[in-house]
Parts: sequence; C-alpha cells; structure tokens
Amino acid sequence: MARVVLGVGASHSTLMNTHWDRVAGVDRAERFRAALGEARDQIAQARPDVAIVIGSNHFRGFWLDLIPSFTLGVDVVEAAGESGTPKGPQRTDPTFAQAIAEDLVEHGTEVAISVRMQIDHGQSHAVQYLLRDIDVPIVPLVINVFAAPLPRVRRCVELGAGIARAVAAVPGDARVVVIASGGLSHQLPWPSRWQDPENDDEEFLVEAWRNGRGEWEKYDKRRREIIVAARPTLFPEFDEEFLGRLDRGELRHYENWSTAQVAAAAGNGGQEVRTWLTMAAALGFAPGRTLAYSAMPEWLTGMGVAVIRP
Repeated sequence: MARVVLGVGASHSTLMNTHWDRVAGVDRAERFRAALGEARDQIAQARPDVAIVIGSNHFRGFWLDLIPSFTLGVDVVEAAGESGTPKGPQRTDPTFAQAIAEDLVEHGTEVAISVRMQIDHGQSHAVQYLLRDIDVPIVPLVINVFAAPLPRVRRCVELGAGIARAVAAVPGDARVVVIASGGLSHQLPWPSRWQDPENDDEEFLVEAWRNGRGEWEKYDKRRREIIVAARPTLFPEFDEEFLGRLDRGELRHYENWSTAQVAAAAGNGGQEVRTWLTMAAALGFAPGRTLAYSAMPEWLTGMGVAVIRP
C-alpha cells in the first residue's frame, strides 16, 4: 500500500522573494531560508513519489463566486507565478489525486475537485523552496482560510486523518510527502468580513475578490501596494507555543478552537495554521522537530519550518 513518509510545515511570504535584499545578511532571515533548504533535503532523502501540498489561495485562483472549504486539484494545475514564484503548468498525478478525492468523499469528507486549478504562492512558494530540483508530481489541496465562513478547525483535523487513510488505500507502494504551506501568525490588511469592508482599500480588495476571475492582473498592482504598505502585526508567543506543541506531538490541542479564537491569538493570516493541523493529522500527530522560527515583521509574518516523521 502507499504510505505517508514525511510531513513538512513551512510558512510562505512573497515578500521573501521581492524584498530579500532588505534582509540579506539578517540572521533571522538567513536562518529561516537555511531551514527551508534543510527541509527540502529531508524531502529528497524521503524519495517521494508524490507530494500533497496543502495551502491557501489568496484570491488568484479562487474567488467569491465559488470558494469551497476544501478543493483537491486532480488534473491540470497552473501556478500563477506572482512575485517570483513558479509560473505555468505543474507536474501532477491525476490517477493518484482522483483516488484520494474518491476515498475522502466515500468516508465522509466532501472535498471539491478541480480539473484545471490555478494555484498561487499559497502552494507555489512550497514548490519553489521545498521541492526545488525534486522531480515529483504534486496534488494541491486548497483550504479556504480567508473567505468566511471558514471550515472548522476540527474538520481540517478530520481531513488530515482522512488523507492518511486514503493514501493507505491506494494500491502499490507509493511514498507520499505531505506539505503544509502557510502561517504562522500574521495580520493581513484585509477586511475581517468581506461582507463589511471598512475603508477604501478594503472595498477595493472585496471588489477584486468578487470580480478577479480571468483578470486578476487588473487588480494586482494596487493589491500589492496595500500588502507592502501594511503595518506588521505578529504574535510570536502563539507561534512559539504552536511549534512547541508540534515538537511534542500535541497539536491536537487546537482542534476545538474556533475561527474567532485563532484570529485573536494569531491574526487573520494565522487562519492558515489549518494547513499545518491538517498535515499533522495526516502524520497521526507524531512528535516533530522545528527546524527554525523567525519572527519577520519585514515579511509581515511569523515564519516557521518543521518536519514530522510517522
């Protein structure tokens, strides 16, 4: 049977690509980047046949016209290529991906599927840094963490357990790596509720989220300006506790947290920890190892990298 051989969690930020010159030589930044390289090497050593990449979508492939809680890319996958991330078609394994989707649905997790998925840096940042020069197909899993209502944290944990079961049901001896991309704590300059924008920038963002399908580039320049100008808000105490619990195999601690609790403790961008919890559940909440943590206000984000072995 196929099996999950490694789990990796890693934060992402496009500012790491576009503004690296501002932090080159800064120990916090160099330490995080080195940890990405270490995680990448561990993935290579695991000899994966496929990588399930769990991440968010920042309204470049999913829009308010249709945004499921969970969507699995089961055929063509295109990367948007924003801010120096990979662009264009990605290698995929449609047979494996469809088998995972069917098993998840059969056992009670109704994931949506996409036969032509556009991913953004919510997955492609991981492809860029964690799968560099590793020729492996990806199965992207997008979790809605930005357009309320969000899936319950407990439901994400159930999804992760379902992924492990679905992988084990695939015939053959495929080796699977599960990658979580996102987090840790950060506060994006986005409306807390897309239904109630509070200023001109928020009204613009909601317009982009509503109307961006097929023409997201039209909105991207001002979107980028809003992000770059944002005031950094991090919650390093949450990040350090979260990673400590990962190291001890205690991430199940968060499974009953509400969306409001996550926002209060880790900011609206901290909702991306759902990806880490999904990955950890797929690894049976085994104790892991944090490779690095860097609070990076320059990138608006608490940046962490960790690995979990089954």
